[in-house]
Amino acid sequence: MSQKAVVVGATGLIGKELVQLLLSDSAYTSVTVLVRRSMGISDPKLHEKLIDFDLLEEVNVDMDGADVFCALGTTRKDSGSQEAFRRVDYTYPLTLAQMAKHQRARGFIIVSAIGADSSSRTFYVRVKGEIEDALKELKLQSLHIFRPSLLLGAREQFRFGERIAQISSKIFMPLFSGVLRKYKPISASSVAKAMLLAAKSGRSGTHIYESDGIKAEGM
Repeated sequence: MSQKAVVVGATGLIGKELVQLLLSDSAYTSVTVLVRRSMGISDPKLHEKLIDFDLLEEVNVDMDGADVFCALGTTRKDSGSQEAFRRVDYTYPLTLAQMAKHQRARGFIIVSAIGADSSSRTFYVRVKGEIEDALKELKLQSLHIFRPSLLLGAREQFRFGERIAQISSKIFMPLFSGVLRKYKPISASSVAKAMLLAAKSGRSGTHIYESDGIKAEGM
């Protein structure tokens, strides 16, 4: 049975990996990406829509029966303000999920973050927790939430602090065992593979994947 996919956040670290997996998967005959700028790739199955995310709810995109993947994410530094960060990591994903529910999408699969908690004093993890709570309240047919630890992979945009963290984490990798296992860095490709497997599982209800579980799913 042919399947449609819609991807938001397709130019990011996980999003790029995910799009390539979807394009090479024979189960999917149509892959629509909503992006601010072109990905610069061509494929018969790929349908690129250049959009203004502030007008996301006005975008004409077919989500009926589709698997909708959300890999949107930014940092406080990159966004410039807490308000702008919240718009990317909360408002846009929630709008996308509301559209998916209205059009009877098959599944909604989203990247959150390790430690996501709406009661946290830390702004980043609090917003991640708030979007998780809001998505659960929507009662989507199938919701898969992924909480990866530090992501490994080559970003287009260089982030000095993140690069140092990646190098350090590889050196201390053997220490991530036992109770620290879920904090072990994980490759973006592993997360993307796990997201695809979750979507294809067809499981209904809400499912949350902690970082160590994502590793097992994605390898």
